[in-house]
Amino acid sequence: MKLSEFNFFTLTDKDIALNPPLHRDECKMMVIHKKSGEIEMFKKDENGKPLNGKGRKKVFIEFRDIINYFDEGDTFVFNDTKVLPARLFGTKEKTDANIEVYLLRELNKEMRLWDVIVEPARKIRIGNKLFFDESGSMVAEVIDNTTSRGRTLRFLYECSHEEFKEELFKLGEAPLPEYIISRRKTTADDLTNFQCLFAKKEGAVTAPASGLHFSRELLKRMEIKDINKAFVTLHTSFANFNDIDVEDLSKYKMDSEQMEVNDEACHLVNNAKEEGHHVVAVGTSVVRTLETAVGTDGKLKEYEGWTNKFIFPPYNCQVADCMVGNFYHPLSTLLMVECAFGGYDLMVEAYKLALENGYKFGCYGDAILILND
Repeated sequence: MKLSEFNFFTLTDKDIALNPPLHRDECKMMVIHKKSGEIEMFKKDENGKPLNGKGRKKVFIEFRDIINYFDEGDTFVFNDTKVLPARLFGTKEKTDANIEVYLLRELNKEMRLWDVIVEPARKIRIGNKLFFDESGSMVAEVIDNTTSRGRTLRFLYECSHEEFKEELFKLGEAPLPEYIISRRKTTADDLTNFQCLFAKKEGAVTAPASGLHFSRELLKRMEIKDINKAFVTLHTSFANFNDIDVEDLSKYKMDSEQMEVNDEACHLVNNAKEEGHHVVAVGTSVVRTLETAVGTDGKLKEYEGWTNKFIFPPYNCQVADCMVGNFYHPLSTLLMVECAFGGYDLMVEAYKLALENGYKFGCYGDAILILND
């Protein structure tokens, strides 16, 4: 397919969620039945008729209703990556020019080396020193250029590694997407809201957003219903937001991201498939992880390494048969994965209905559930 085919809608400010719902699981959820082509938006009574709320308005399906679509033995696959407080602000030595730094990954614990992105990159050169606090104790030296915006920093901070990271992360903010920070300031609450409750393995610079919808109450209800939870890791990076600069998508190369699939996840997923239960990929990062680690026999295999798996229609996903997603931006790789999973034409129809019915887009927005029926 062509890049331009994913520019089939336009977003305005009112369409983008700038803040999360009061409770994680109370956003709206559109349900898409992949085989029948049915799109559900409203709750139904026992007779299958739409429920009416105040003013006789139809009542939207909420994310917490997701449990009604699954049974004992079904398996949800989550990405347990943990988001770093990766956005730092500082000044450049001598000029006091304001700079912005995004922590990407720690390269060497002993030497305090970090791979980062800097803005404005044209002002930051090898040998420059950057200051990140008023006391001047958190200082970093630029020791290498990695990409046009990428740099390697060596932090000049004498203490234990644990104390260093604690002090560094105190200075950081939640790395919210540009479409949010261009419209409002980040808050302390974002450090909590932009983190999945099951996040465990540190290394992401953006949240696997579909996992943000799961509340403690919903996870407990899933446990009571004997719905399985499997965890994989893909450290989601800014690769998700890079502009695609080619019209022919077969020529696009994604940046690599670190991932891991362990034996326990393989066991849960493969058993579910063998016993005829649903396997639900929670988010595009999980879809890409599973499709990277699947074997030629269709079974999930243990894997630890990197992936630059780029999925766009037409594509036949081999592992998960259901998917939880968000409403994504046009021309994004996230949208392409979702369209590959749900079917391009059906997703075009779903996005049209979403805009007509006030669904919210982005990481703090509403959800999509794609079912294999």
